[in-house]
Amino acid sequence: MARGHQKIQSQKKNAEKKAKIAKAQGHDQKSAAKKALVHTCSVCKCQMPDPKTYKQHFQNKHPKNALPQELVDVEA
Repeated sequence: MARGHQKIQSQKKNAEKKAKIAKAQGHDQKSAAKKALVHTCSVCKCQMPDPKTYKQHFQNKHPKNALPQELVDVEA
């Protein structure tokens, strides 16, 4: 097992290696989350991941407005 100075050097090298891999992959949680939010409410512009959630949102937050045509046949 490495000790002292050798251990610190190994940790730095490993951290740099992981940083290079992460940068090369370009995986970002924020961008992945934004891609998942595909449905946008026509009234308040709130974004939702699927039509079921969108319909529930619309029925709860905008009960006086008419349901959009794309949500009529969606089961909630």
